[in-house]
Amino acid sequence: MSPKPLILVVIDGLTPSMLEGAIGSGETPNLAALAASGTYSRATSVFPSLTPVCLSSIATGAHGDIHEIPHLVWYDRDERRLVEYGSSFGAVRAAGIGRTLRDTLVNMNGRHLGLRASTLFESLADAGLRTAAVNFTAYRGRTLHHSSLPFLGDVLGPERFFFYNLFSSDRTGAPLSFRNRPAGSIDAYATAVGRWLVTRDAFDFLLFYLSDYDYASHEHGPDTALEALQRCDEAVGSLAEAAGGLDAFLERYAVVVMADHGQTRVRESVSLAEIYAGSEGLLPLGSNRAAHVYLQPGCRVDPRAVASMLDAVPAVEVTLFREGNDAVARREGEELAFRPTGGGTFALSGDASILDHPDALARTWAALANPNAGEVLVSATEGHEFTDLGGGDHVGGGSHGSLVTGDTEVPLLIVDVAGTAASIVDVAPLVLAHFGVAAPAYALGRAA
Repeated sequence: MSPKPLILVVIDGLTPSMLEGAIGSGETPNLAALAASGTYSRATSVFPSLTPVCLSSIATGAHGDIHEIPHLVWYDRDERRLVEYGSSFGAVRAAGIGRTLRDTLVNMNGRHLGLRASTLFESLADAGLRTAAVNFTAYRGRTLHHSSLPFLGDVLGPERFFFYNLFSSDRTGAPLSFRNRPAGSIDAYATAVGRWLVTRDAFDFLLFYLSDYDYASHEHGPDTALEALQRCDEAVGSLAEAAGGLDAFLERYAVVVMADHGQTRVRESVSLAEIYAGSEGLLPLGSNRAAHVYLQPGCRVDPRAVASMLDAVPAVEVTLFREGNDAVARREGEELAFRPTGGGTFALSGDASILDHPDALARTWAALANPNAGEVLVSATEGHEFTDLGGGDHVGGGSHGSLVTGDTEVPLLIVDVAGTAASIVDVAPLVLAHFGVAAPAYALGRAA
């Protein structure tokens, strides 16, 4: 008997507490119905817990050491230039609008996403299964698609691929996605496309991405964007209606609902560029609640010295760098050195409480091993944020990216799929197993 087609719903930035509260109060009836039909748990995101990194991990089942996407903003050593994926409009202008659009929409998948990684769309297509995605940023697949904007050129994506009206493999009649973002127009576009796909039973695997919740939570703060979450609930309900109702929907499809990262409230921001001003050869790149510091050619200080400069900065909780075969985490002048010993275990030397965050050793080791990472990584304290290239922040609202639990934990709701996932990197192997497709070796190695 063939496995059911599977829909993976990713609600950007949704916190476990927000989903649990809304389900418990009856304010999200469609998600509550799915929860009643399946299993619910909390899982861990990756580090930095920022959308391009997280979505790449969901798509590939890998941390950044494999998929190579390090942050929202980073320094491309080969091309000797900044890469900015859209931290804010000010950051986009600072990096160059045309270049940012091309990096975000095309280069992230065409050039930046590591070749050692295999996306769900690639693995499932290679197994002869029909793949589809709506608005999902880590989209690399096997089918060539042409953009509605000629200057973007062609990309490889899922068989059926819909990306903010810029790429559309089929005519669906969906409205323009960017016509009114605060009112939820992007998710309205995704919902229309999702209905079209379900009505035609046009996929074996669909990645259905809803981004408007994160946008609202950045603006208003975590656990305050109930209206946006209710629109997400209605989007899921719309898919069920297209299948003939919830019972028919669940008879036809297996479903996974999850978030990519959490969010925590921001009270104040700090510029790492100002802190490091006067230190020749340092390039600090911050956005949201994480940062990378790149040591440029000719820099006369080592990573340990660069990290120690932040010891007394209230906005900085943990700095990380490599030293020989070890990774080093530094917090208020104290240190923890660690290295993997196999089987998911680590040898430790120093104060283990420095990394008392969820799955912190695995997440930080992988982040430091990303070939595009800075020599020093920085995780913010609760309530603080690092300004981006344009000086932007989310003070008064919500943000994410750090190691802390609120940025890290995500809800995970599974219906009619065997197994569970402790981390968002475990979801891709779970999906592949559902279809009887072998996971990549790097994912199997983590499971061991």
